[in-house]
Amino acid sequence: MSGSVLPVIRTARLRLRPFELSDAPAVERLASEWEVARTTLTIPHPYPSGEAEDWIRTVQACLEAERLYTFAITRSEELVGAISLDRNRRHKKGELGYWVGLPYWGRGYATEAAEAVISFGFLTLRLNRIFGCCLAHNKASARVMEKAGMRYEGTLRQDIFSRGQYEDVAYYGILLSEYLAAGVDRQRARLLRHAPV
Repeated sequence: MSGSVLPVIRTARLRLRPFELSDAPAVERLASEWEVARTTLTIPHPYPSGEAEDWIRTVQACLEAERLYTFAITRSEELVGAISLDRNRRHKKGELGYWVGLPYWGRGYATEAAEAVISFGFLTLRLNRIFGCCLAHNKASARVMEKAGMRYEGTLRQDIFSRGQYEDVAYYGILLSEYLAAGVDRQRARLLRHAPV
C-alpha cells in the first residue's frame, strides 16, 4: 500500500472506512459504555469528554506513518465500532484490535469486519502473520477471532494490570499460509455444494 490513504472496504453488511472528526460524538457515546470499556485494554472509563477527537487525530497521524490502520465500522452510515491493524514492517506481522458498540453486540459485525481486515492485511499489506489478543474472560472476543480463522496460541497469565487487577491475556493468530489454504478449502466447499450429483 503506497501513501497514506486508507481504502474503503465493503463487506456483505458493513462499510469500513477512515475515521473523520465528525465521528467523535458517536465514538464517545459508544465507547463510554462500561460494558465496552471493560472488554478492552485501552478504552478509559469513564470516557473523558473530548477524548474521541484526540483519539481520531492520533489514528490519522499513525496512518500517515503507515503503521496503524484504523477503520470505522459502519452500517448504513451509522458508526458500529472500530477495528485496526497495527503493522510491524520488519517482521511482516500485524496486531488486530477492535471494539463494537453495545447496541450492535451479537450480530456478527466484529467477525465480519475482522475477516475483511485480515484479508486487507494479507493481500494488501503483504503480512505473513496476524495476531490478536483479548482478556481471557472475554469469551465473545475470543469467538470473534476463532470465527475469523485465527487459532488459539496460548494465554499469558497475569500479563497486564488493568482497572486495579492483574488479568490473563489470551492470544490468537493466523499465518498467510493458513489464510491461503482456508481460501482454497472454502472454494472447494463451494464447488462441492454446486457439483452435480
